[in-house]
Amino acid sequence: MSTSPYKQVHIIVNPAAGQNEPILNVLNSVLRPAEVKWDVFVTTEAGDARKYAEQAVAAGVDAVAVYGGDGTVMEVASGLIGSAMPLAILPGGTANVMSIELGIPGNLADATALLCDPTQGSRLVDMGMVGDTPFFGHVAIGLEAEMHQTADRTMKDRYGFLAYPIAALQSLFDRPVSRYTITMDEEKVEMEVLNCIVTNLGSIGMLGASLANNIDVSDGLLDVVLIRKADVASLSALVGSVTGLTDPANLLPHWQVHNVSVIADPPQKVTVDGELLGSTPVYIRVLPSAIRVIVPASAVPVGVSNGA
Repeated sequence: MSTSPYKQVHIIVNPAAGQNEPILNVLNSVLRPAEVKWDVFVTTEAGDARKYAEQAVAAGVDAVAVYGGDGTVMEVASGLIGSAMPLAILPGGTANVMSIELGIPGNLADATALLCDPTQGSRLVDMGMVGDTPFFGHVAIGLEAEMHQTADRTMKDRYGFLAYPIAALQSLFDRPVSRYTITMDEEKVEMEVLNCIVTNLGSIGMLGASLANNIDVSDGLLDVVLIRKADVASLSALVGSVTGLTDPANLLPHWQVHNVSVIADPPQKVTVDGELLGSTPVYIRVLPSAIRVIVPASAVPVGVSNGA
């Protein structure tokens, strides 16, 4: 008899995900013995993952699982906002930043087994909105957005969002700065800035490396981190975050906010989780407890409910 809390699951699969493994065989070997009924929905174009997630909510299944990279996870999550539908993340990309952030196993079988484990936990996770576009990770304004096409895929996978500043270090001091006016909740800051990051995640795409130690994906806040041109400490923070030797939040200007508007003179490019969105001005807000994600019981913070 099945002891799984999830009897019927819809699994959304991106066949173009970065990993090369027999997905269906692994899913079947884990879910069938646990008597979990599952259906697979394969994406073929942008928008499919969100559509399938919305269909799962309408069908009233017990949980939605997604196999793919961070972009696919984000798209599925956007279709679950406002529902109580639990999301299982089956890491299938190259970086898998969100699964690392939440302590989800990188091994497909182990991640799938969370759907069968009655002792598994769940965690309410924030999301952000930039205009009408939801995001899990971070919004970059300035240098990172401009350098998006400079860094190759290998560098992006290794260094996460820091790939862009790293790619630009040789010309960093020749780059003209932009004057930013940043309104965060009720506080206004004016500063010359190279790169402005508005993030929901601490992870920068490398295991154990974090933008700041006090960033929490479930705290109902977004984190604003600035990188200034002439700030030697900022460059030290970049190096320290890659090596894990220091907490960049101790060196870089850092605020925790519910909403933020950014105006830049001259205007600066804006990317959302690595995808070009447009240019400043831009308004960003947090969506507290936007979705529920299935995680190992050991990954539920102390004092947080461990219910599914």
